[in-house]
Amino acid sequence: MRSQLATHAIQPPAYTRATTLTLASGAGFAVASIYYAQPILPLMQQELGLGIEQVGLVPTLTQFGYALGLFFLLPLSDRYDRRQLIGIKSIMLALMLLLCSLSGGIGSLLLTSLLIGITATLAQDIVPSAAILAPPQRQGKAVGTVMTGLLLGILLSRTFSGVIADHLGWRATYQIAAVIIVLSGLMLWRQLPRFETHAKLSYPALLRSVGQLFVRYPALRHAALAQGLLSIGFSAFWSTLALMLSRHFHMGSDIAGAFGLAGAAGAIAAPLAGGLSDRIGSAKVTQFGAALVSLAFAAMFALPWLGTTAQLVLIALSTVVFDFGLQMALVSHQSLVYRLDPNARGRINAVFFTTVFVGMSLGSLLGSQALAMAGWQGVVALATLSAALAFALRCKASGQ
Repeated sequence: MRSQLATHAIQPPAYTRATTLTLASGAGFAVASIYYAQPILPLMQQELGLGIEQVGLVPTLTQFGYALGLFFLLPLSDRYDRRQLIGIKSIMLALMLLLCSLSGGIGSLLLTSLLIGITATLAQDIVPSAAILAPPQRQGKAVGTVMTGLLLGILLSRTFSGVIADHLGWRATYQIAAVIIVLSGLMLWRQLPRFETHAKLSYPALLRSVGQLFVRYPALRHAALAQGLLSIGFSAFWSTLALMLSRHFHMGSDIAGAFGLAGAAGAIAAPLAGGLSDRIGSAKVTQFGAALVSLAFAAMFALPWLGTTAQLVLIALSTVVFDFGLQMALVSHQSLVYRLDPNARGRINAVFFTTVFVGMSLGSLLGSQALAMAGWQGVVALATLSAALAFALRCKASGQ
């Protein structure tokens, strides 16, 4: 292909702790937007008079929107100034969060959920900035640190939305989140340098090259597919947890959100995985992470034979372990794929995370169906199977 793309930053300032914190918090606040709904689905269901299958479409469409945004918008960061894209998306995401809070029925709720997912891809414009700005010998650690912020955003978003919704209503969750995104966007605009790009590819050619990258790099295919499989189980668990706790334990949205604190303990895996990937290679770390996820989900098959307290303890412990494993796999996969082609990080990120969030969307859809048809054990079976397939894929890829 004659058309080439060369991307570099205009003499960026030193990669400081302040830059790291700004990127980490920005990524966390942005990605949190697609998870706020999960613990407050029972409140939405009650207020709007929805069934389980209907309310289950809220996280499904949000994550599907994220996948669409990743594929169609993320490649633009290889063509346009990443700083400007971050600013525009911050404004649009805040607006979509506000509009969602004003939803009066299932139609507007689903539409704004889809648009929140599309604009929340802001998070994936932020993460590669760490790899671009950090010195080469610190890229793994830098990505891991920023991913800690992103992953804490994913996990603590449920605690935040559960507590706020329980006291102020589910609409207040989105309104407060909109204000946070505006403030975060301003911080990013002030901290980040301007990224200069020299692109010779048209937008259609840019999109075509996304598919070409998927074909060209087997390591990218394996990483994306394995992380997508892990995401099916992750999403199935989190998108049905609040409904299960409400039905079987009569617990509110605040308690469902509190389980995010258990999962947040696993966020220490992100910097650990980044450092290990720099030292021993990403392949071994991803295998170990996938194995942990499989074992953690499988442990929940024991729930029917335990008392109520023991059941809740096992769910919390499994949450810590599978989040730890999933985050190790995610950061290690990113460290692996970002090294494949420095001039195509935006498009490589699009391939990787589009696949991941197709898995997330499928997990939400299949998880709600499994809960309706087979109860919580059906969700556990789905999550365990998808994680086991991811582990098998990583083992096969490492053996080639």
